[in-house]
Amino acid sequence: MKCYDHIQTPQGPLAAALGSFDGLHLGHQRVIGSALDSPGLLPAVVTFPENPLNLLRKQPVPMLTTNQQRLSLLEQMGVDTVYLLPFAAIREMEPEDFVRILHQECRVEKICCGFNFRFGREGRGDTALLARMCRELGMELSVSEPVSIEGAPVSSTRIRACLEKGDVALAARMLGRPFQYDFPVVHGRQLGRTLGTPTINQPFPEGYILPRFGVYASLAHIDGKTYHGVTNIGVKPTVGAEGPLSETWLPEFSGDLYGKNIPVDLLAFIRPEKKFDNLEALQAEILRNGETARQIAQDWERRPENGLFSEENEKNSLAEAEK
Repeated sequence: MKCYDHIQTPQGPLAAALGSFDGLHLGHQRVIGSALDSPGLLPAVVTFPENPLNLLRKQPVPMLTTNQQRLSLLEQMGVDTVYLLPFAAIREMEPEDFVRILHQECRVEKICCGFNFRFGREGRGDTALLARMCRELGMELSVSEPVSIEGAPVSSTRIRACLEKGDVALAARMLGRPFQYDFPVVHGRQLGRTLGTPTINQPFPEGYILPRFGVYASLAHIDGKTYHGVTNIGVKPTVGAEGPLSETWLPEFSGDLYGKNIPVDLLAFIRPEKKFDNLEALQAEILRNGETARQIAQDWERRPENGLFSEENEKNSLAEAEK
């Protein structure tokens, strides 16, 4: 996959999906799927390295995915070309000029976007303007309607709200996969080793979404293998921590992971974070949570598509969750 941080003429004509695509949820996947389903055109994505809302609002919006995660997911989807363009420049551009640049310099012959996509100076660019410009320039336009789950559209805002409540199951349904983060493993106090439950410690970087503090059933992906785990997210109230941290105990893994980026999936919320009277009580609770997490992981692996939620298996997934 080719990735550019500036306007670059590609090797062939493009079908370009436009959007911020934070999280790459089912709604985003529908838009990008339209670009992928374009015979004779290379599938491309035009997006931004930062969330536009961080420049448009006073309150920063936490990330659901890092740029590295987004690029990896886009490559897995089959996207050929990605433009990571600075939003500040696009924001001040006349929307008509932006469309002409896509057509003339990026060889875009098909534009794909969501129903509520806006762009350009004062947000004047919308699907109506795109329709007019595409007719003038001889381009095709594909506007995707929202994907709805439980009677409401899937959105990055809704997914953030789910994660902040600990509802990682609903977040997974909207993402089409479990919520995952991929941070470097750092040295901790090694208290887990003394308790017989060594953990991998992964601090949350500034600006990234913080799921509800507490204990989760999880999966970790290490060297092509998947291990079930129990993850505590929070500030370790029993022993203390400098900042928000993910601590994952992997009962079936042993090895040195310091400095490596380990993807961790959150499957289900088990309990809130709490303080224990002593380390013996903490150890007993970790072991209980580990057994609960193992059962959840086994149930997850028996689901269709290994637990991934697509539009096609949404009804089956809902029926399974209600049992």
